[in-house]
Amino acid sequence: MKIAITGKGGVGKTTFASLLCRAFANDGAKVVAVDADPDANFAAALGIPADRAAELQPVARMKELAEERTGASGGYGSFFKLNPKVNDLPEKFCLEHDGVRFLWMGTLEQGGSGCACPESTLVKRLMGHLLLERDEVVVMDMEAGLEHLGRRTAESVDALVVVVEPGQRSLQTAQQIMRLAADVGIDEVYVVGSKVRDEEDRRLIEEAVPSERLLGAISFCEGVRLADRDNLPPDRLSPEALREVREIKARLLHLRAK
Repeated sequence: MKIAITGKGGVGKTTFASLLCRAFANDGAKVVAVDADPDANFAAALGIPADRAAELQPVARMKELAEERTGASGGYGSFFKLNPKVNDLPEKFCLEHDGVRFLWMGTLEQGGSGCACPESTLVKRLMGHLLLERDEVVVMDMEAGLEHLGRRTAESVDALVVVVEPGQRSLQTAQQIMRLAADVGIDEVYVVGSKVRDEEDRRLIEEAVPSERLLGAISFCEGVRLADRDNLPPDRLSPEALREVREIKARLLHLRAK
């Protein structure tokens, strides 16, 4: 499975992404967790100690590596390879922790995200390699946009999961993401509710999302809040949240098997 997770900032998508990684890893899957969100905190949600995470550098900012792999020289506007070698990069730059391999992809600086520059080429080629050429479960924590996914790689995403909280702004963002996903060729778009406190919250989400697109919901949980406060993985303090995500995972696999 290749799963991209997105949603409005603050809805709990990184928490969900980390719990989904844990659910797959606990079932024996090889899991690669990819942080492609500019507000990068996936590593902390996976329980990676801060001192180890501090050693990481995002691939999107590895200018020298990008120039080496693409053969770029002479600065902006020079010729370079559009299909650089990347198959060795996951082994070089993934950090393994508690059965999950973590890769900080990063995002390109504002103003250059759409350019055909060496860094952009390297990031998109590496994303394509992860989605098209490897057999692990890949869980990508993304920003609300889908800039990393060109049409070819987007078509290889098995599921785009939009995390929403029970509020109109979050649900409106989800509708925008769904339209954007259709534009780049992603057909399998699903929704997960987050921070659901009561039946009214649950009903708001259910009324806004078609039933065949709704995977389930994660209840508001004090354990998840404490895990965030204490920089611990949410499954450590909230087995209930992990149980709910396991149910969401099972529904996703069921829908994908149809």
